[in-house]
Amino acid sequence: MEQSEVVKRVVGILTEAGEIRRLLEEDADREDLDTDPGVVTVLLNETMPRISVPEDASIDEVATLVGREVGAAVEQLVGAFTLAFAMLAQVHDSGRTDVTSSDVLQDLALKAEQIGSSGGSEEPGA
Repeated sequence: MEQSEVVKRVVGILTEAGEIRRLLEEDADREDLDTDPGVVTVLLNETMPRISVPEDASIDEVATLVGREVGAAVEQLVGAFTLAFAMLAQVHDSGRTDVTSSDVLQDLALKAEQIGSSGGSEEPGA
């Protein structure tokens, strides 16, 4: 999965979490919220590689193979969450009150979309 797509999916997850938080602040006893972690599971399933392990592989070989194959996907996910956090923190730390977290996430998603549609591999916000 392209990094721009991962960033957009992370923005969606964070936006959904923010909306759930907002709704719970309005009414902590709500029971109609979908807090199913399905979107995170779907993202993990789509970004994690399928690994074929040879039958005769040793434990060390399996560990090396899994580390190599999964490492890149984890790095991609962590990078997207880190980017979103850094952008949100920057606005917070600057003391700006005219920009909401939703605004920041929307801006990040738009930048990721522009990069994704241009075919670039540059990280949004760079």
